Amino acid sequence: MLKSNAFTFNKLKNYVDWKLLIFLVLFLNIKMPVKILAIVFIYLMQFNFKFGFKFKNPRLPLFYLLIIPVAFIGLLINKSYQDNNYLLVFFTGIGFWVLAILAIHQIKLLVERTENEKIHGTIIAFFIINALVSVANLVLIMYKTGSINPYTFRGMYQTYFIMTGDYIKGLSFDISSTNAVLSAFGVIYFLDKKLPVMLFICMVTLLLTCSNLINLMFLFVMLILFILKSSRDQKSLIVICLMLFLVFMLKITPQNTHYSEEAINSALHIKNKVQNKSVTALIVPITQRPDSTLNPEEKRQKIATLYLDSIYAAKKQQFKPEPGLAKSVPITDKGRVYIAPHDTTSEDNYISKQMEPDRKLMLDFIDTHKADLPLSTKTDYFPPLPGKVTGMVQTLTFLHKHPVKAIAGMGIGNFSSKIAFRATGLGIRGQYPENHTYINRAFLTNHLDLYMSFFSKEVGFRSVKNNPFSVYDQLLAEYGLLGLLALVIFYLGFFAKYIKVLTYGLPLLALLMMFFCIDYWFEQLSVIVFFELMLLLNIKETTNKVKLSYGS
Repeated sequence: MLKSNAFTFNKLKNYVDWKLLIFLVLFLNIKMPVKILAIVFIYLMQFNFKFGFKFKNPRLPLFYLLIIPVAFIGLLINKSYQDNNYLLVFFTGIGFWVLAILAIHQIKLLVERTENEKIHGTIIAFFIINALVSVANLVLIMYKTGSINPYTFRGMYQTYFIMTGDYIKGLSFDISSTNAVLSAFGVIYFLDKKLPVMLFICMVTLLLTCSNLINLMFLFVMLILFILKSSRDQKSLIVICLMLFLVFMLKITPQNTHYSEEAINSALHIKNKVQNKSVTALIVPITQRPDSTLNPEEKRQKIATLYLDSIYAAKKQQFKPEPGLAKSVPITDKGRVYIAPHDTTSEDNYISKQMEPDRKLMLDFIDTHKADLPLSTKTDYFPPLPGKVTGMVQTLTFLHKHPVKAIAGMGIGNFSSKIAFRATGLGIRGQYPENHTYINRAFLTNHLDLYMSFFSKEVGFRSVKNNPFSVYDQLLAEYGLLGLLALVIFYLGFFAKYIKVLTYGLPLLALLMMFFCIDYWFEQLSVIVFFELMLLLNIKETTNKVKLSYGS
């Protein structure tokens, strides 16, 4: 028995690169001290600072080398160094880039020094652990709600219901979008590797997060793969994935299906005011909604619901307990114990009347800065476009009015970044020292105002499509055209030059380019690292095959 266990452990030890797995688990964690611990750990395990930055055949993307001097150019042009509180913001932003450089260097080393099969085994192990943690998130929610399907559970003031996916955070314990992006990468990877079990594990994890925008982008790439670049077996797996998506949307999260439809209509600028009202109405019982907000089908549903509720109430009054039973036990006409159905009109089905602390903080801030917040001060404001689109319009408009700032941008944390939101002290994207809060006026009157115009309102407005977070927006606004060109030429271009030999790397690159519209991923220090691991592995796999074919 001991011999058998030893053999299993040795086999597992040979199958997984534990240095890489531990580094990934730690570095993808949401907590910054844990990320720093990951960097310390990996550099102790393999001490090396030979980054290999050069303009001809660079070992790493030159983007990381160039973006820091661009940031310093912006600091000098904008003269932001005159504010001591801003210097903390600036060097925190520089710290993110330094950590990103240290991380990709180690990832590159691990790919160079480790057998492909071992890295492959490590990726499998990571996604298995991530799926287990995601399922644990779901089981905990099921336990709290007492419901087998919390995606339709309206109780507990609808803490979960349509927002259940937000709590499926996975191994990173970050926002659910991080889990969704990682899982989408996993589906593409295992589709190419022809591992259906792992593919479905990642697909189910992706579905559990209920990230509509990420799902739409992911399904678009899968459709392109189905048409242009897939074998017969892969086409079958893609079809099964699409079927899983449809079953999940129609049977597990039917309200989310309605929400997705509203989001698409809103993005296409169809019936804007009605759409925004109806998104909020999704989480309000239909019997509590005024007839003016209902379509004909919903009006009929409301009449039927009220009728059934009145019948139920009338019957409940007629029940009389049998002499031999406790008075509190209702009995039907046939002498059976009556078990009342769930009361759909109970107080538990309403949105909580208690205001969330973060929302109250934003409302207090709005009240204090009314003169500088043209959007968020409008109580009856129904945005004509999603916040992401409006955010990019704000950026382009601002740079058009200030063409000098278009060269190197407004500077780190001055217009569009995670650190800009965090430095407000409003608890957006993390905590920040109260004595060192910083808000640039351009940020205050544009992206911060836009963000609060959505996220200070009821939950129906607080969606990923309505935040201005975007890598493209961040680089254009805070690093200018120099920063955006550096991203396109020296980051995306670094991987795109292998386009003829990339296999799963090509759809991953396409996905990343779309996912850049969703969040400030470089500052997240999470999904980018995993993307780089997969792309560097794919480049190693394919270039080795090309060398072997030429050698033979």
